[in-house]
Amino acid sequence: MRHIVTAIILSILLAGCYHSGEPRGQVLKIYNWADYIGESVLEDFQAYYKEQTGEEIRLVYQTFDINEIMLTKIERGHEDFDVVCPSEYIIERMMKKKLLLPIDTNFAHSPNYIKNVSPYIHEQIDKLSQLGEVASRYAVCYMWGTAGILYNRKFVSDEEPTSWGCLWDKKFANKILMKDSYRDAYGTAIIYAHAKELAEGRVTVEELMNDYSPRAMALAESHLKALKPNIAGWEADFGKEMMTKNKAWLNMTWSGDAIWAIEEANAVGVDLNYVVPKEGSNIWFDGWVIPKYAQNRKAASYFINFMCRPDIALRNMDFCGYVSSIATPEIYEAKVDTTLPYRTNLSYFFGPGYDSVSVNRIQYPDKQTVMRCAMIRDFGDQTKEVLDIWSRVKGDNLGVGITILIFMVVGGMSGWMIHKRWQRYKRKQLQEHRSRRRKKRRQTS
Repeated sequence: MRHIVTAIILSILLAGCYHSGEPRGQVLKIYNWADYIGESVLEDFQAYYKEQTGEEIRLVYQTFDINEIMLTKIERGHEDFDVVCPSEYIIERMMKKKLLLPIDTNFAHSPNYIKNVSPYIHEQIDKLSQLGEVASRYAVCYMWGTAGILYNRKFVSDEEPTSWGCLWDKKFANKILMKDSYRDAYGTAIIYAHAKELAEGRVTVEELMNDYSPRAMALAESHLKALKPNIAGWEADFGKEMMTKNKAWLNMTWSGDAIWAIEEANAVGVDLNYVVPKEGSNIWFDGWVIPKYAQNRKAASYFINFMCRPDIALRNMDFCGYVSSIATPEIYEAKVDTTLPYRTNLSYFFGPGYDSVSVNRIQYPDKQTVMRCAMIRDFGDQTKEVLDIWSRVKGDNLGVGITILIFMVVGGMSGWMIHKRWQRYKRKQLQEHRSRRRKKRRQTS
C-alpha cells in the first residue's frame, strides 16, 4: 500500500505501551487494519478531542491483518482496546457473543457526523442485528467495496471477465491470482456453480453465498478444486504488484486494491481494468465498534464520530483507495470526474437526483451492479467446515514438480532411515557374535 514508511513511523510514535500510572481516561487504544487511515488524521483527532472536551488524549495505535486474530485478543485475551475496525461478519459474531458496547452519540459540542452515513449502508449494517439489538447502535461502517476481477487488457478482452467463468478457462492457466480469502473463494465458487439459476432468476446471490448446507459446501469444494490448476498463487497483498508488472493477467480481488493497481499500472503504461462479473459478487463492509472490555468509551465514541466528518472521510478514502460510508454533498463533489466516458446511477447511495453522475464506477459501483451483489454473513457453526474445505483446496494439487520433489525428499529420508536401522541391526548382530565368542573362550579356558 501507499505511504508504508509514514504508517510505520506513525505506529512507532503512537503505539507506545500504556503506562499503569497514567489515567486510563486520557488514553485511547485503537486497533485497525494496516494502511487504513489517512496521513495526520490521528494527530488531528487529538486536536479535535481537546477542542471538544478540553481534555488531552494520548493514542495507542496498533494494527492487525487478520480479523480472527483481532477477535481472539478481545474474546479470549480480554484486551482493552477502545475502538476496533472489524469486517461485517466479525461484527455479527461479536454481537452474537455480546462483545460490543453501544456507541454514545451525545456529543457536548460536536455535530453528530455519524448521521452522514448513507441510508443504504445503514440498512446493510442493520442486517447484522441480533435478538432485538440494532446493529447500527453498535457499529458504524468505515469503508466498503466489492469483490471482482482485475484484468490486463493486453491479454484479456473486456468481455471475458464479465463472467466468473474466465477463472476456470484453461487459456488463462498460471496467469490467475486469487485472494487468499476463504470467504471470497467460497462465495465465488458457489455463485459460478449456479450461474444458470441466477440468470433465470431462480435463486439470489444472497441466498447462495449464505448457504452452508452439506450440498452447497460440497459443490463449492468441487468447483474450487477444479479451479486450483489454473491458479498461479493465492495472495494477500502481492497481487497488485504482479498485475502492474504483467506477471499475472487476472486477479480476483477487492475494489480498493483494484483502484490502487490501476493507478500504479497507468504510471508505467500497463492497461488494467476492474469489473464485477454479471453473476454477482460479495459486497463487504468494515466498521468501527467499541469492544466489551474498552475502558474509554467516551473517547472511542468521539473518535468514531470524527471519522465520519466529510473532510476526514475524504482524506481516508484518498489514502487507501476504498470507499467511505459517508454520503454528503462534499463527498460527491470531490469525486465528480467529468472526463469519464460513462454515467453511473448512485441514487441508492447519495439519494434521489444522483441517478446519472460522472463518478468512478469502480469506487462507487452502479446501482445495477449493487443489486446483483450481497453481503456474506458469518458462517457461524459451519466456520470450521468451510475452513476445512479451504485447507483441502489449498493443500492438494501442489503441482507435478513440487509433488515429485516431496516424494524424492520423503523417499530419500525413508531410505536413509532404513539404511541406519540396517546398520544398527548389523552392529547389534556383530556385538552379539563377539559376546558369544568371548563367553565361549571363557568357558574353554
